[in-house]
Amino acid sequence: MTMKTLIALVLFTGVGADLQVGPSQVGPSRTFVARLSPVPITAAMQETVAGLGSATAMLTGNQLVVDGKFSGLRSPATVARLHLAAPAMRGPAVHDLKVSSGTSGTITGSVELTAEQRQALERGRIYIQLHSEKAPEGNLWGWLEGKK
Repeated sequence: MTMKTLIALVLFTGVGADLQVGPSQVGPSRTFVARLSPVPITAAMQETVAGLGSATAMLTGNQLVVDGKFSGLRSPATVARLHLAAPAMRGPAVHDLKVSSGTSGTITGSVELTAEQRQALERGRIYIQLHSEKAPEGNLWGWLEGKK
């Protein structure tokens, strides 16, 4: 059998068709949103923790793209991360995001989630945490929830 015959046979019968990866096989995109706000704080923390923000995350396949903004911090932002934990619980960081250095700015990033992380996201168990100079333990937090 010649190479031309083999190629024609594969194309005609559809053998190998499942090897093509196109947008239809990735699945539809799903949107998640988070409201970023200060964590419950003690009176002593009120001088260093303040602000608000929001973020949208688009999940396509296992690729998560985050786009957010924040304002009103009492000191410049230093880092933002995705964390894995149930709502109102602290958990380990799973990915660093890009953050503007200032008291207001943007949070962006893209990450390929593992199967476990994707399940956690779909169950509302991934949050964004923004740190600032005066609040190195975390300034703003927000759990990503599926947009309805």
